[in-house]
Amino acid sequence: MQRSTWPEGAAVLAPYACDPAHTRGRPHPEAAPEGRTHFQRDRDRIVHCNAFRLLEYKTQVFINHEGDLFRTRLTHSIEVAQIARTLARNLQLNEDLIEAISLAHDLGHTPFGHAGQDELNACMRERAPEAGGFEHNLQSLRVVDTLEARYASFDGLNLCFETREGILKHCSARNARQLGDVGERFLRGSQPSLEAQVANLADEIAYNNHDIDDGLRSGLISVEQLQMLEIFATHYAAVMRRYPNLPQRRAIAETIRAMINTLVQDLTRTTLVNIQRYRPDSADAVRQMPVLAAFSVSIRAQADALKRFLMANLYRHTRVMRMTTKARRIVRELFNAFMDDPRLLPNDYRRDGELEQARAIADYIAGMTDRFAIREHRELFRMD
Repeated sequence: MQRSTWPEGAAVLAPYACDPAHTRGRPHPEAAPEGRTHFQRDRDRIVHCNAFRLLEYKTQVFINHEGDLFRTRLTHSIEVAQIARTLARNLQLNEDLIEAISLAHDLGHTPFGHAGQDELNACMRERAPEAGGFEHNLQSLRVVDTLEARYASFDGLNLCFETREGILKHCSARNARQLGDVGERFLRGSQPSLEAQVANLADEIAYNNHDIDDGLRSGLISVEQLQMLEIFATHYAAVMRRYPNLPQRRAIAETIRAMINTLVQDLTRTTLVNIQRYRPDSADAVRQMPVLAAFSVSIRAQADALKRFLMANLYRHTRVMRMTTKARRIVRELFNAFMDDPRLLPNDYRRDGELEQARAIADYIAGMTDRFAIREHRELFRMD
């Protein structure tokens, strides 16, 4: 029987892992959970929240109604969590924490993927420049800190610092100053936990490889094009040598599976080398060191070449750009209509001040699914 080259289930956390028994705490004090750890509680709260369920109807690249087999934010988040848990086990990190971060990282994403986010950011900067725009990572934190309304004692999900820290991957200095302890690292230049660093790269592994799958399935990119990329060509050739008569759909699946495995193994090895070099003896020590989770130089270069390819050939494909243009128009027209006449909004999103109203409108639009945004736009602007 072939055995894994990595630890068989890291029952004991490494000293540099985040220990739920020593969490930095929650925004609102709570008694410790019974029968589960603090990070397990966080993961469970995320899975049960409204924003998580809505991810089923928000897109990655293709608009939700374009096909049943394309990735959504929900399937993407689950795939990130699976990859991240494998990495956590390899590195003796906290699997529950890394899963919680992975499942929550896209909770604040707008409808229509990055097109929706970019347009909502532009609208906020034009109509309410003092609000600081719109950042989907900051919105994810806003969802778990404020917008979810499920508990009697507090707004949001009241997650641990370590989970919130991992959710907030990017943040402007302006916004970081308003976030207290979770924003400090963006002002000091320090790092998040190793669980957060690894979850970030698991996200990259998932979306790059699964966008290949969706791109091929849609017909917008081809195997012939992808064979210009070393990371794809190497694994595809190995699959075809081993299975020369394999149907192409299965050959693609085997290739993507092998690519993910290579990236996971390389990330594990390189991160372990960095850990051995810097020898962090606690989670706080990790935060004061350079970034420890990383790919090797050669794999990083191959992954970057793949990202550039997808940007040029998939994300900027004519068919995707046409839908992107429509999506941006929907977001802009909804935002402007609500700003011009807040009476068009549900009562829960009406505010007195212009700045507060703009932020509430951003919350409302960011919380929409693709199909709800399309329907809301139709009801506002069509006469039939």
